[in-house]
Amino acid sequence: MRLHEYEAKEILSRYEIRIPEGGLATSLSRVREIATELHPPLMVKAQVLVSGRGKAGGILFANSPSEAETVAKRLLGAEIKASKVRFLLVEEKLSVKRELYFGVTVDRSNQCYVAMASSTGGMEIEEVAVAMPEKIIRFLIHPLDGFHSHDAVEIARKLGYSNGPRLKLAAILGKLYQVAMDYDGELVEMNPLVETVSGDFVAADARLIVDNNALYRHPELEKRLREQRTEASVLEMKARQKGLAYVKLEGNVGVIGNGAGLVMATLDTIQLHGGKPANFLDVGGGASMAKVAAALDIVFSDPEVSTIFVNILGGITRCDEVAKGILMKRKRSGFVKPIVIRLVGTNEEEGRRVLREAGVPVMDSMEDAAEKAVELAIRRG
Repeated sequence: MRLHEYEAKEILSRYEIRIPEGGLATSLSRVREIATELHPPLMVKAQVLVSGRGKAGGILFANSPSEAETVAKRLLGAEIKASKVRFLLVEEKLSVKRELYFGVTVDRSNQCYVAMASSTGGMEIEEVAVAMPEKIIRFLIHPLDGFHSHDAVEIARKLGYSNGPRLKLAAILGKLYQVAMDYDGELVEMNPLVETVSGDFVAADARLIVDNNALYRHPELEKRLREQRTEASVLEMKARQKGLAYVKLEGNVGVIGNGAGLVMATLDTIQLHGGKPANFLDVGGGASMAKVAAALDIVFSDPEVSTIFVNILGGITRCDEVAKGILMKRKRSGFVKPIVIRLVGTNEEEGRRVLREAGVPVMDSMEDAAEKAVELAIRRG
């Protein structure tokens, strides 16, 4: 369960982690009211459950209450990556000396939590990991020992801090870990955690994802989850109407496969090659060409998808039927994004022939196809 930025910040403030001065607005008059109480410059931030909100135009700046109202008019009711903006966070713009990153998430391969920190805040941590891996500090947290103050102090030292600032930063890192534990967080992060020119540390942005399996321990979040599902499930509703199993994820490589096991393996293979899956979509066994075309319609309509990987291992699913569905989609609206296809199994030769004669390339190796899909996604950004 993902929380909005303002909700995550409200939780951080309960743990005495400083957040920017500001307030939540659902109307232009409230935007002006909040802006009047603050000292410009200001930030007006759309509250939507998508990544890359800033790059998509969801964060704007203002130098006065009237300007804040003007930019708010552009945001309220607009769509950011297919998510409608219903409310805004109006905040003071911080005087930044340095931007840091700090987060706590689950390291499934090591079966424990991991604390991550970087002196390069404000960027997507995945981008930093690829471009500047030496900038990321990772600390595996033992499930029984936990995260101690001396661990936090050592991370702050590696970030370049000493004396009072090091202790101040370490205290914040310890509090963030406690948030992750208390809220069963799959991910809690501050990006950026800003060191201001006055020497304070402020969570300029915050993110919290709660494990759905632990919601019985957080009854206050159950209503919020129902609202979130209503808000973020347009594509999921379309998929259900077509008899497709679809789950939206946060990456940019669209995935279509037949069988839950194969789709899960496809997600893992994409991640193994450095990519991030944008969705889970299972067309099921014996999928018709109409169902395959419908699956492509849904994945193509996700604005966060850069490329699509269709991975079919035909059993009761016929590869020639899948091929016809792919061409049905192309005839209807074309391929506006790159598509990588792997066809193996029942009637694969016929399926390959159908696609080959239409000028659509097909691959037979899942590994090679996944690598190609990731490469195309990275190239398209």
